[in-house]
Amino acid sequence: MELRRKIMLSVALATGLVLSGAGPAPVSAAPAPGSATPAVARFQAVATTGYKFVDIPGSGVTLKANVIAPAAAGRYPAVIFPASWGLNDLEYLAQARKFAEGGYVVVSYTPRGWWASGGEIDTAGPKDMADLSKVVDWTLANTAADPARLGAAGISYGAGISLLGAAFDKRLRVVAMMSGWTDLVYSLYSDSTRHRQSAGLLELAAGLLGNPGPELSGKLADFKANRNVGEVMAWARVRSASTYLSQLNTNAPAVLIANAWGDSFFPPNQLVDFYRQLTGPKRLELRPGDHAIAELGGIFGFQNDVWASVRAWFDQHLTGASGSGQPVLVRPENASVESYADWSALSTSTTRYGLGRIRTLDGTGLLGGAPTTGWTKALPTDKDTTANGGVVLLTNGISAFTNTRPSVWLPTVDRSRAGVWASSRPGSTLKIRGIPRAHLKVSQSEGSAVVYLYDLDALGTARLITHSPVAWSGTTEVDLALSAAAYDVPAGHSLTLVVDTVDPLYYDANEPNRQITITGGSYLDVPTR
Repeated sequence: MELRRKIMLSVALATGLVLSGAGPAPVSAAPAPGSATPAVARFQAVATTGYKFVDIPGSGVTLKANVIAPAAAGRYPAVIFPASWGLNDLEYLAQARKFAEGGYVVVSYTPRGWWASGGEIDTAGPKDMADLSKVVDWTLANTAADPARLGAAGISYGAGISLLGAAFDKRLRVVAMMSGWTDLVYSLYSDSTRHRQSAGLLELAAGLLGNPGPELSGKLADFKANRNVGEVMAWARVRSASTYLSQLNTNAPAVLIANAWGDSFFPPNQLVDFYRQLTGPKRLELRPGDHAIAELGGIFGFQNDVWASVRAWFDQHLTGASGSGQPVLVRPENASVESYADWSALSTSTTRYGLGRIRTLDGTGLLGGAPTTGWTKALPTDKDTTANGGVVLLTNGISAFTNTRPSVWLPTVDRSRAGVWASSRPGSTLKIRGIPRAHLKVSQSEGSAVVYLYDLDALGTARLITHSPVAWSGTTEVDLALSAAAYDVPAGHSLTLVVDTVDPLYYDANEPNRQITITGGSYLDVPTR
């Protein structure tokens, strides 16, 4: 194990140094946060110290880290980068150099339990919080960091540690959270449905590249077996920034949240809810893609909208640079970038689409008008269809690069296994902005289902707009918030709803060889502008 780690560390180091360049070069100033591809001002990069690899005393463990800073004497703003899940402090080499050339002290470190850092993985728990404060202590004692101008940023695991850390250490005045979470319970169990593939990948990475220890291993085993759910949720709440919202609002760091519409690890609804409750300086950005896809190019040193926004956010709040643009930026899946004063401004109205009786001829019901009664649609509990959310990371990740949403040919969706409802084809574009919500009346008081919202063209190709799983117990009226979306349904296309009971992304809560029956009175609410 140790030999493999050393080999991988050497490869990562060589790759990072090549990608980050051999020496300083002029870099672009950060764009104005309110635009997607803003005009870029030029400035001369300052000389830096180069990378220095150090050991930082954490809370009872040694943390592996690297430091780069401006070479000239003086006090500088500082940014701390905790590494992502499964990665190490080499992750941010390219961006660390750019920050340093722009006048920042940059400390990147490998959290406990990963690679060569000591201890067991704490999953952004209390020990990780103590470690981050120790890294702040070390930074102030050993670099030219200005104690009044400190911040933390990261991707995924590093994002979560950074935001949580600002609740416990008020010295962190700025946070940039890229592809992070605010509610780990929701990330694992959104709408009472366990997320199979994302949790499985987290477990795989921990086993291969880290030291999960008995706590994390036990919680993941309980999660897979669907046992001790209350204990797993309690463990997750301790590791959720939403638990410490009041502390964050008291400390009032400037918080930038950047994520993807299709993040299969940390679906964006939790971020929207959290953002709306923050009272300090804040910014929310949502773009197409999956987990850590939107910011990936910046890791390799390429010009990147997310990283440009992060740099602008730090410049605004740590160096006094002017900020511009409205605080909510969204890039729809198939439209140009839009900016808003608040999340609530995305949509101007909500349209209710009633689910109608299934037609015998084509097995499809009408989606639209007032909800109707007097009909039922039975779905087998253990039969999959071609409608699905795809593969974690890959499906929405590829979609972001190709600018093409994952799709299915609707005639291949087996109507004996799924309920399908399609709207009329309007003569104008339908601009979906926000969180669609489904209300399903069911005959069974316990079960699970997956709801998909599609854009259906005239040839039968259905492009996935959004989806979400849901499980329920003790009720026959199920309310589900689909994952937030920004998508333009073209004129002449049909908004189409598909409901089935199996998706490889999730565990289901159904007994085999049973059925779920959807009944009249069900509807879909779609936020539009």
